Amino acid sequence: MTSVAAVRWGLVFWQHEGRSYASVSGPETRTGAAPVPEGATFTGIEFAVGTSLRAMPATALVDGGVELPDTTRRTFRLDGARWPTPGPDDAEALVDRLVRSGIIVRDPLVADVVRGHRPAVANRTVERRFRTATGLTQGAIRQIERARTAAELLAAGALVADVVATLDYFDEPHLARALRTYVGRTAGQLRGGTGGAIALDLDQRLTS
Repeated sequence: MTSVAAVRWGLVFWQHEGRSYASVSGPETRTGAAPVPEGATFTGIEFAVGTSLRAMPATALVDGGVELPDTTRRTFRLDGARWPTPGPDDAEALVDRLVRSGIIVRDPLVADVVRGHRPAVANRTVERRFRTATGLTQGAIRQIERARTAAELLAAGALVADVVATLDYFDEPHLARALRTYVGRTAGQLRGGTGGAIALDLDQRLTS
């Protein structure tokens, strides 16, 4: 399956051939190929920009991830403790417990900037906080999110020219380069639903 560049980190749980697995997935700055074993079942939790794991620097997760040890069908290990392995219906309860325990932390300045607020601090401070909390620059986050939005609009049938205008791309070649870098599809493939399986979203997206 084609993976799409993403600015958020996540927790991913899957089962395959009777074994259970869990991993922390980091932000991705480019498109790539994600292995999907036949018969595997997945549950994913995607976290808001500005949240991070206390024990794992965000910069170390960019374009990668960490498989968590000792995962069973019932529990997984994270930050020195065991937690219940979630399904789609109880992922939010797990996140609430991780937040209350302090394992998931949140930088309120980053969250405010993402919502469009302008903090009364220097731009250099904002950029440093973004890199610490997300592993990415503000510019990279904007480019990736814009390309993902473009892909979703095109997949829903929007015209290329309308997407260029709506998302302020310079021209159609500019959009094409962004799609190639961050999505791994052409506009025609997205509009036509061709090119194979593509991952634009996890099962659940939660904010903390």
